[in-house]
Amino acid sequence: MSKQPDKTTLTTAVYQKLRSDIIRGAFNPGEKLRIEGIASQYEVGSNAVREALSRLSSERLVERHEQRGFSVPTIALDDWRILVKTRCWLETRALRESMLNRDDAWEEAIVVALHRLSRFRSDSAEDRARWEDAHRNFHRALLANCGSPWLIEFCDILADHAVRYISISNAYRKAGRNGQAEHEDLMKAVLHGTPDDACDLLVRHYTKTLQTIEELFDDHRFPVPTDED
Repeated sequence: MSKQPDKTTLTTAVYQKLRSDIIRGAFNPGEKLRIEGIASQYEVGSNAVREALSRLSSERLVERHEQRGFSVPTIALDDWRILVKTRCWLETRALRESMLNRDDAWEEAIVVALHRLSRFRSDSAEDRARWEDAHRNFHRALLANCGSPWLIEFCDILADHAVRYISISNAYRKAGRNGQAEHEDLMKAVLHGTPDDACDLLVRHYTKTLQTIEELFDDHRFPVPTDED
């Protein structure tokens, strides 16, 4: 007889799956997260879903409504602009410190991360999930030598929220983008340029993403949430 997972393990598994689904846009912005429906979909008990939703609400990946349950946060251009600005503040600091603390292992990890990223295409439905993981790992590698686990954790939290916007925008974006070239230029600046050069490129990289999403808002291509209750 197989051993049933304990409550803590089950809640963590539900939390991780629900978190990933929200970040990757499996639920629409503003969509109500119905506990019984999710429990049925994930084939788990409602208590595990409720606890996972409560945990996600503390990370601002889920909105809790008094007496009305939970929903996916809506998307708003002003929130996205603040998010990008805050990422630039924190990640340029982490990148600068990493470059000042450079060593061979850190530099090699960046080269390997870019090589792995180059194996996948962001515009391929088949590759998308693997590209997202490799892309996240490349950006993590850039910051990994900053010397502050706190700073890395804060940057990771902001990256999760950014991925949610980007995942949604990918469904509506029409124009392509040569992300590989941008990442190669960024790697070269980090390995061979000055901290100012590298930080400037990182800001431009994120600003370009900001501009893409601004255009989608201007064109009204994002879905408008509806309240069915």
